[in-house]
Amino acid sequence: MAKPTGFIEYQREVPPDRAPEERIKDWNEFHLPVLEEKLQIQGARCMDCGIPFCHTGQIISGMAAGCPVNNLIPEWNDLVYRGHWRMALDRLHKTNNFPEFTGRVCPAPCEGSCTAGRMGDPVSIKSIECAIVDKGFEEGWIVPEPPPFRTGKKVAVVGSGPAGLAAAAQLNRAGHLVTVYERADRIGGLLTYGIPNMKLDKGIVQRRVDILAAEGVTFVTGVEIGVDMSAEELRAEFDAIVLCGGATKPRDLPIEGRNLKGIHFAMEFLQGNTRHLLNGNGPKVGWEKRSGYGEFISAEGKDVLVIGGGDTGTDCVGTSLRHGCKSLVQLEILSRPPDERAADNPWPEWPKVYKLDYGQEEYKALYGDDPRQYTITAKRFVGDEDGNLKEVHTVNVEWVNENGRFIPRDVPGTEKVYPAQLVLLAMGFLGPEETILGKLNVEQDERGNAKAEHGKFATNLPGVFAAGDMRRGQSLVVWAINEGRGAARECDRYLMGSTVLP
Repeated sequence: MAKPTGFIEYQREVPPDRAPEERIKDWNEFHLPVLEEKLQIQGARCMDCGIPFCHTGQIISGMAAGCPVNNLIPEWNDLVYRGHWRMALDRLHKTNNFPEFTGRVCPAPCEGSCTAGRMGDPVSIKSIECAIVDKGFEEGWIVPEPPPFRTGKKVAVVGSGPAGLAAAAQLNRAGHLVTVYERADRIGGLLTYGIPNMKLDKGIVQRRVDILAAEGVTFVTGVEIGVDMSAEELRAEFDAIVLCGGATKPRDLPIEGRNLKGIHFAMEFLQGNTRHLLNGNGPKVGWEKRSGYGEFISAEGKDVLVIGGGDTGTDCVGTSLRHGCKSLVQLEILSRPPDERAADNPWPEWPKVYKLDYGQEEYKALYGDDPRQYTITAKRFVGDEDGNLKEVHTVNVEWVNENGRFIPRDVPGTEKVYPAQLVLLAMGFLGPEETILGKLNVEQDERGNAKAEHGKFATNLPGVFAAGDMRRGQSLVVWAINEGRGAARECDRYLMGSTVLP
């Protein structure tokens, strides 16, 4: 594949980003375009390794190694190197319905498993993927392709995140009549309201939704199954159902002072911000009106404390900086990762190493340091006489082995007080909300997820399938696409007796 000596001749290059000091002034995407010639050189670095792990998508040590949708990476790297962009796009779409999403927001486990990365820098797979699909749209190669026939079978997809959209795209391709139900006022799920605009422009999401609609998929917004439409109605109206509602129940921090004003779940903050960006202060409908998740929460002029060090915490950092917060601290209960792979984290596992994501990079450019404080936890929130948050009391922790299990233990004498008028809880998600699963009587596993075997995706109810975070728990966009495609395949098999879907 590509140029056999390319990984020796050329150095890794990734797309440049706009300067942090500039990009925090707006909500536009921060990656800059790359010249085609440079991308072809990067494609040449794919080393004809003979044993590519980049596309395997297997789970090693509890994390993805290689691409979960099994992208044919060496093939389209070679095609880009040779200038065959249209063919590269065809190979990319063969396994991935939405490379414009994964090319922007995926953490790229494929690069962590790249053979070239064993002794040097991996191929810049993610940026090549994004460039292929962006060129496809620019050249007009990506157009609606309605199915040549209809089966007459009706399928409901509940949830319009990456799993739901992937399931809908595949089922529509098989000729079924697909209706997607979304409780928010816009289609896209976490792609729209969970990921900030500077990481994934909402016009890019809507562009793909428009194509799916032109291909025959029906989208219904502002409808929550089990609330606005009963589970009985849904089952009576459709021949099959695919549940893709996500894992939206946030992990709470029930410590003293939790009820003070100014403490919010990260998604309240992020969803309200995106909705404000798209709608201004327009009227709320459906779920936003009932839940308050459409309310705009400003960090402007406030001391902000983000609790949680993952992607959602990073998004809170980047959003708070764009609001013009007074100060910002990010607490992480885990230890700081090493600068290089540890001995117990070998290739092709995902490299658990220290890195600055875009939010921390922006903070460091402004203030000279990483905002993250490691091995530290909040112990209590303290407010003023009006019930408003004013400070957070913390303590450092050490991780100790107790009966073979590592647990955090407070370190005496390390107590500290941080001023804070806004705390954002970004500690992950516990699983799906119970409304629809309970109303449908879908069997759940010990974590509360819809119980359905990966590869089969069938729940305990005939004709009802589950995919994405609702089935597997909080995970990556690329895993959601994998599951949506898989659930569509098995749903098609259920409806027709056999399937041609991959």
